[in-house]
Amino acid sequence: MKAVALISGGLDSTLATKLIRDQNIEVIALNFQTPFCLCNRRASSGCLNHSAQVANNLGIELKVINITEDFFQIIKNPQHGYGSGMNPCIDCRILKFRKAREFMRKIGAAFIITGEVLGQRPMSQHRRALNIIDKESQLEGLVLRPLSARLLSQTIPEKEGWVSRDRLLNFSGRTRKPQIELAKQLDIKDYPCPAGGCLLTDSGFAKRIKDLITYEELNLNNVEILKIGRHFRFSKDVKLVVGRNEKENDRLFNLAKDYDYLFRPLEIKGPAALGRGVFSEELIKLSCRIVLRYSDLDGKVKADIVYKKSLEKEERMLKVLPVEDSELLSLRI
Repeated sequence: MKAVALISGGLDSTLATKLIRDQNIEVIALNFQTPFCLCNRRASSGCLNHSAQVANNLGIELKVINITEDFFQIIKNPQHGYGSGMNPCIDCRILKFRKAREFMRKIGAAFIITGEVLGQRPMSQHRRALNIIDKESQLEGLVLRPLSARLLSQTIPEKEGWVSRDRLLNFSGRTRKPQIELAKQLDIKDYPCPAGGCLLTDSGFAKRIKDLITYEELNLNNVEILKIGRHFRFSKDVKLVVGRNEKENDRLFNLAKDYDYLFRPLEIKGPAALGRGVFSEELIKLSCRIVLRYSDLDGKVKADIVYKKSLEKEERMLKVLPVEDSELLSLRI
């Protein structure tokens, strides 16, 4: 008997997989890659490294499927709506389950395992949502949730005796204590992401994603830039992103496209910035003033900011005053 386990890199999916593997079921791990994993918000690999670590620790094979482009379409217009931020949790699960069903059939697996806990996630892990997800992904009766199975209707794997229901659990709610205790019992250590999570539930990040959707700029490069810096919207065609530390400055320069503008202070300490869009001379000057606002003037009233397009070698320079806070706040996303 073979099953597919949806591995996020978090503790719940690790425990669920371990419980079924210990019932002499061959398990293949499946990870879905998107840029929104909270385990590592600055890495384009999301939770992939954590999932690989989990699979290695459990001694099982890992398959990775990148669903970023499909997921972008869902974010724009989710059938079942958003949660507290821009998180389309139910539609996200349906997408993943449909992909898992395809993979399950391809390898000849009989059912799917998830680490979902009844009542843990307010949007997608209550009974009605779980039923909707299973039905719309055409997996009714074939999704086994070992951590909460005894609180849910019996699945086909239980009815057929492929797994023992008596060895499944009745966890519910948002507390992490039962999972942490179970991890001790099963000798599972160094789990990298206890609760997991999604950047789309973060209110600040959600505003930035909504801005991208509004101006039809939702793509992977723009999403990676959303994870860093301070963001300013000048017009429907123009944005500025200002780094908050040296690491973010370097990241912005690495993500810059050929025709993006790059800004930095000349002789004082301060951030780098990336400008994307069609910049007039006025907007270039405004960008320089914003960069200066976050720089260390060290007693100066004015200072020089240098700028250029990413593909250019020669930099130009403007001596400017820092922007006023009132103007800054009106532009910040």
